[in-house]
Amino acid sequence: MAGRLMQYGALALIVHLASGCSDQAPPPPPPTNAAISAEGAAPATPAADRKLVVAFGDSLYAGYNLDQGQGLAPVLEAALAARGVKAQVVNAGVSGDTTAAGRARLAFTLDGLPRTPDLMLVGLGGNDMLRGLSPQDTRANLDAILAEAKARGIKVMLTGMLASPNMGADYAAAFNSIYPDLARKYDAALYPFMLDGVLGDRALLLPDGIHPNAQGVKRIAGRLAPMVAEALAP
Repeated sequence: MAGRLMQYGALALIVHLASGCSDQAPPPPPPTNAAISAEGAAPATPAADRKLVVAFGDSLYAGYNLDQGQGLAPVLEAALAARGVKAQVVNAGVSGDTTAAGRARLAFTLDGLPRTPDLMLVGLGGNDMLRGLSPQDTRANLDAILAEAKARGIKVMLTGMLASPNMGADYAAAFNSIYPDLARKYDAALYPFMLDGVLGDRALLLPDGIHPNAQGVKRIAGRLAPMVAEALAP
């Protein structure tokens, strides 16, 4: 894992430099794996016997540069079905989102669902780290997102991110502790590192070396599915 994180740090720096080292989000890719957004339509009401899961995150959730049906939501839905779990997984991922952007759109996203979801996956923070934003602000934004979910009676599962080594030890210590700390605070399930088992394997990544390709998404969904199934259990 250490070697993969070093590679991740170098790649993250390249991506950050390519985006102009600004605090502005890079232009999103062409829409794929349609997500809920201010411009998007609400998803269909799930059947009464199906659980409703909303995948609320950034490009790792949105299906960055993947074809329709290859993003995390549909692939995770299929992985759950293979385990006998009837669920509709709604894609609420937006490429380029920071935790602040996610916090700003959370209420709109949840209000646009056909009913209160049984589970919300939260995967934000990677773009905060790539832009060198304050870990304290990242923590506060994620805390607010989880607090809103708790107030609405929604169970949460966090998919964590790790700081790239080039950010420095102090930044990494402050950033990496966010996800386990908040998982404990809100009694949320935690998948510690979203790219575990994918990062560093070129066969599972897009040419940018960071985002998973279709096979990488299958790997991630396969690892998430048991935890999601457990979180959905009565």
